[in-house]
Amino acid sequence: MKLRDIMTTPVIRIDPQESVAVAARTLTHYNIGALPVCGSDGRICGLVTDRDIVTRCLAAGRQPGSTTVQEIMTRGVVAAVPDTDAALAAQMMGKRQIRRLPVVENEKLCGMVSIGDLANCDESTYDAGDALAEISNNVSSRN
Repeated sequence: MKLRDIMTTPVIRIDPQESVAVAARTLTHYNIGALPVCGSDGRICGLVTDRDIVTRCLAAGRQPGSTTVQEIMTRGVVAAVPDTDAALAAQMMGKRQIRRLPVVENEKLCGMVSIGDLANCDESTYDAGDALAEISNNVSSRN
């Protein structure tokens, strides 16, 4: 199975100049944990998660209303193309310790895949489980 078969579309995204407060409200409204950050050209330039908001904004003493998403987003986002095999994506996510994978085509964001999406895909359920176990083991080893 390919990522194009399981990816979520359309993707809720945010502009890098939006405030962290807008990002937080968007995450809450759509009940999601991450927002791809895209420029006006549709190219992904980062990812902002609920964790980024807590650790890089709130815990750092910044004001969500006056801090931009660009200031706290994760840069150097790992992405895949729609024709990537789901099992390969699960392995990549486990190795890179990521739970959400942007999907890009012609350098533009076209979908998102989460560990949950992979777990719902019969042929990659074990790979998704392995990826999640790898992510969880790394988190517990940091504590």
